[in-house]
Order: sequence, then structure tokens, then C-alpha cells
Amino acid sequence: MAGGLELTEDTTITVRGGVHRTGAADGSGAAELLAGYLRPVTGLPLAVTPPGAAGGGSSIVFTTEGADTRLGDEGYELRIGSGGAEVVAGGSAGFGWAVQTIRQILPAEVEGDRVTAGPWHLPAVTIRDVPRFPWRGTMLDVARHFFAPADVERVIDLAALYKLNRFHLHLTDDQGWRLEIRGHPELTTIGATTSVGGGPGGYFTREQYADVVSYAARRGIVVVPEIDMPGHTEAALASIPWLNGDGQAPPVATDPVVLTSSLAVDREDTARFVADVLAEVAEITPGPYIHIGGDESLGTDPAAYRRFVERAAAVVRAHGKRPVGWDEIATAEVGPDTIVQHWIDVENARSAASRGMQIVMSPAGRAYLDMKYDHSTPVGTTWAGYVDTRTAYGWDPAAQVPGLPPSVVVGLEAPLWTETVTTLEHIEAMMLPRLPAYAELGWSRATGRSWEGFRHRLAHHGRRWSAGGRAFTSDPAIPWG
Repeated sequence: MAGGLELTEDTTITVRGGVHRTGAADGSGAAELLAGYLRPVTGLPLAVTPPGAAGGGSSIVFTTEGADTRLGDEGYELRIGSGGAEVVAGGSAGFGWAVQTIRQILPAEVEGDRVTAGPWHLPAVTIRDVPRFPWRGTMLDVARHFFAPADVERVIDLAALYKLNRFHLHLTDDQGWRLEIRGHPELTTIGATTSVGGGPGGYFTREQYADVVSYAARRGIVVVPEIDMPGHTEAALASIPWLNGDGQAPPVATDPVVLTSSLAVDREDTARFVADVLAEVAEITPGPYIHIGGDESLGTDPAAYRRFVERAAAVVRAHGKRPVGWDEIATAEVGPDTIVQHWIDVENARSAASRGMQIVMSPAGRAYLDMKYDHSTPVGTTWAGYVDTRTAYGWDPAAQVPGLPPSVVVGLEAPLWTETVTTLEHIEAMMLPRLPAYAELGWSRATGRSWEGFRHRLAHHGRRWSAGGRAFTSDPAIPWG
């Protein structure tokens, strides 16, 4: 293993082995992904040779041969020596995460966008890596302010770099409806025309959304689309007045405050509308989840709210998807297969767990990326307190809610709400350096981790972000080098 591997004109990326006995795909997709990262910055051909093809020179080999079943779909083994590198995994996700590890151990210039002279050296190393939680995510709110597909894809690639495997898109809210629904075009012709502060709006066409989902999938990330209801629906009510109890169309909201909007939840035409929308979202979402929101339904009668979310969850299930919702949906009988996203009420989390539901942890005072680092942060809010990098790192998702069985916690998610976030630079500065903290909480077990070790390792990533042209916040607790 001494010496490591230097990438040269003769280096190839080789795929060996077919479909693994678990039924997972081979490493072909990961091999192409790695080549796509490396060719533009190394200037090397890095030919990808498929199974059975002969390759010359040193190789980076992706193989299912000898994969340990204990690696699961997301685990991998990476061995690098002077003769080459080998990635062994039993599933496509594991191969993909190995690519991100290779990306991280290469020089920071790998994140750039132009050819840089070598040497491009992979150090000798042996790694066996398996994630702690199956749900490791972040969320981007494109409803309060819309972000174009290219910007969203750049954020997705950042999530992939840190092995986050869920990307939650908050697509609808009082201030905007951001996904084309063919059966109700007025949702975007009216509901997508503005944003918080009254600026320009925007939305994803079905084709653009499909492209974003595909981009994420190639990086091992499942997109979780959210249609928030029955509250946070002012944009829908402005677009389709009969969804409102009084039949009147309010204006699309432009203020950042939480409103008391509500669908007319007990009407059959509202039920048909919800069924139509969820059917279209399911049709263009290959992943297994649809998020039905359910938070802060301040204008909905509690009993009617429960009936509504139960029905919405059943519609999601009827389309072969698994319902997800904010912790308020735990007040209803939404089914034990529903995933509850805890953000504020520990009693809702406990109630969900007692009925067999799984929990994704997103406690606002720990995990909300729109919370300011400190008083000097130029954008963001403080209603849940300041969340600096140490605060983001210093909690355990499995122990966040006292009395909750750790086995019901399937992971964590760090949401970024965008009432004050208006640019890609804002997004990156709010995510970095905190996003790697959440990624480590999701991937690594609590034992053996420490803030001191993390902050020193994190310091080296500043150069990487700069090389990639990414904005980040210079948290003074990190010894940037």
C-alpha cells in the first residue's frame, strides 16, 4: 500500500462483476460519476472500461466481487496502493459514496472548474465505511424564494460530497407554488409569479423537475418532494379560489410571516384536487417518498385537520409511495408506515413512536440551517436561537427526544428555509460549514466522535470550498488553515 496511486494518462477506471447477489447494480454509474468529476480538472482521459474489457496501466476498480453483505447497499471498502485502487461494494449507493471519499482525499483543486497541473495523487489508505442512519438529508425551501435548476443541482452536489442521501424539496407554501401540475396550470400561472418581498417568482416544469431528480439519483440521492397542506396554502388559494372556504381568491402572499391559510378540507372537490396533485407528483417522482407537510395549520379545525391528513396519507400510499410529514401529523392516524419529521413538539414525536412510526430528526434549535450562526450573520432568523457549527455538531439524533426508543429514529435532516435567503451565495454560506456537521452525525456513530477532532478536520475543507467557488461562513471556532 505504500506510496499510493498517481493518476496518469494511462490510468483507467474499470468495472468488474455484474449484478451482486443482493440484486444491487454494479459500479458502472459510480465509475462514470468519478470520471465526470476528474476529467475536467485533471485533463486526463480516464477511460471507463466496462465489465469484461481489458484495461492498461493503473486502474481504479469498482467491483462487487467479494462484497461483504454486512456493507448493505450504502457501505463500501476502499483500498488504495501503488498498483491501483479498488472499491468493493454490494450496491450502487456504496459505490457512489466511495466516489465522494475519493473526491475528498484528492487535492482541493479537484473542486475547481479548469484543468490544473498535477500531480494528482491518491494516498495509500484502507477504508471500510458503513453509515449509521439510512436517512441523512437536507432540505431546500424553493417556495419562499425560487432557485433555478442549475442552482439546485449545485446544492445537490454539495450534499453528495458529504454523503447525504435525501434531498427534501419544499415546493409549495403561502408565497409560491413551484411545480407545474398539468391538471391545474393556474397553480403556476398565478401561484408562482412572486416570492417573499414581492420579487420575481418561478417554478419547475415537469421536465426540469425530472432532470433535477435524475441529477440527484446519479449521485445516490433520493429527492423527497413536499406539497405542504392544508396550511401554508395561500398560493394555492390565490390560484384556485374554490379551494378556499369562502370561495374568494386572496393575493399570493409576499410577507414572510406564517399565515392562517387553509384548504377547505372537508369538501369533496378539495379532496379531488389533492388526489390530482399527488397523482402527478407521484408520476414524476421515482423515489419512494412524498411529503405532505402538515405543519402550522393554524386556520384548520383540529378534527378536520386530522381527517384531511389521514386522507392525504392514504392517497400517497395508493400511489405506491410512503407518506412523510412534519410532526403535527402525528396527531392523526396516518398509518405506521408514515415517517414523521420532528421539528418542534417532542410529544408529537413520542406519540408517533408509540404507534410504530419512524422519526427523522430536524429539531429547529439544532438543525435549522436558516438560523443565524451569531448576531453578525447577514441573513437568517433567530426564533429558535443561534446555531453555530458547534451547536450543529453537538447533539445525537437518537437521543434528542428523551424517552424515545433509539430504534425508531431513522436519521436526521437539516432544513434551509428561505424567507431571507435569496441567492445561491446565501444558501452556501448558511450550509457551510454546518452541513458537514450534520453529515457526520448521520454517517458516524456517536462513540469515537469529538468536537475537537471534527473542527480540525473541517478546517481543511475551507480550501476545498474556495477552489469550488463556494461561499462559506468563517465560523471563528474552526481553525481555518
